[in-house]
Amino acid sequence: MLIDHYNKVRQHSLRLAEPLSDEDCGAQSMPDASPVKWHLAHTTWFFETFILENMEAAFTPFHPAFRVLFNSYYNGVGEKHPRAQRGLLTRPGMAQVRAYRANVDARIARLLAGELARAERERLTMLLALGLEHEQQHQELLLTDVKHLLAQSALFPAYLPSAYLSPACLDSAVAPAQEHAQPTAWLVFDGGLAQIGHAGDGFCFDNELPRHPQYVAPFELASALVTNGEYLAFIEAGGYRTAHWWLAEGWDWVRSQQLECPLYWQRDEAGRWQEFTLFGLRPLDVQAPATHLSLFEADAYANWAGARLPTEAEWEVAAQGSEVQVGQLHPAPATLRAGLRQMFGHCWQWTSSSYAPYPGYRTAPGALGEYNGKFMLNQYVLRGASCATPAGHARASYRNFFPAGARWQFSGIRLARQVA
Repeated sequence: MLIDHYNKVRQHSLRLAEPLSDEDCGAQSMPDASPVKWHLAHTTWFFETFILENMEAAFTPFHPAFRVLFNSYYNGVGEKHPRAQRGLLTRPGMAQVRAYRANVDARIARLLAGELARAERERLTMLLALGLEHEQQHQELLLTDVKHLLAQSALFPAYLPSAYLSPACLDSAVAPAQEHAQPTAWLVFDGGLAQIGHAGDGFCFDNELPRHPQYVAPFELASALVTNGEYLAFIEAGGYRTAHWWLAEGWDWVRSQQLECPLYWQRDEAGRWQEFTLFGLRPLDVQAPATHLSLFEADAYANWAGARLPTEAEWEVAAQGSEVQVGQLHPAPATLRAGLRQMFGHCWQWTSSSYAPYPGYRTAPGALGEYNGKFMLNQYVLRGASCATPAGHARASYRNFFPAGARWQFSGIRLARQVA
């Protein structure tokens, strides 16, 4: 039942906050991150603003000020509290945020249990599905923001004391051991006309539509993600000191920030590499996928390795098993497709594709139309899913996107090459 799925998603957000103190939940480590308390309140604001405000009889807000405090970027809704100042909101406290969530959840349950016309029921179902997918996005953001926050402390505190206490692998620094022994191979995909975009009746975001034909030239795709050890070889070869491998803007970015390694890497007193993870500071696992890399770093590594980043169409063709008509794109043999590893569940994978609308894309009317379309500028597409992505939230057509310099997300590298 829909109410059961609603309750499951909503409870998972609260469980993610359980290992944290109230002080942890109120702090903001940088403007691009948000406090845990804000994530919990904003996802509740979404249901209150877009569902209850329009569908509940005699609607009364839980707190009138919350409409401004927890609005993220919806100009059509009204004023917003400045994003960079979310960490200054000492009030409401966590207890009131939990009460806010419980209040809205109870009202949503009553709305679902009540009598609604067919059209209203269909719209409620659609809005709830969007709101729950939105909350799952924030569950992942909550973890990435918490990791960045905890990394600011010289104590290097662990979000969780052990990976074994986690319901899923929450950090790519703890990679499945059975994958370590498998060497990376190059898998060949023939060229042709592919169908790109979401297909079927399941949920998708508007930026995954419309499904459309796109020509893809023959290409090769690496069977696995670039590892920490492989990326370390790039560093030791002078990767961060050699302008040749970098885009011009990327080289300026490296020099201005005086970077010499990925985010969360550091050396101990003996010069050995360590990595901060959600489970605390650990020796660098050279066989785990390299994560928290910007597009600039991913592109520079690919150039150094004699390869390139895949386009998002190439990535999707590989991930979806080449769902095309006979006579168009010839799928790679099943044995080769089966050789693809780590497509989902380790880290998001940068592509060389700018985040832009698909042919025929139309922004939805109203404030909800601001969800994706207005961000289609100065961003790059990432594909796959990370170790922090909630279960059931990944699919081949999913289009994540971030600016080229972003690296606090779980983002990594899968290489591609042209077929000679």
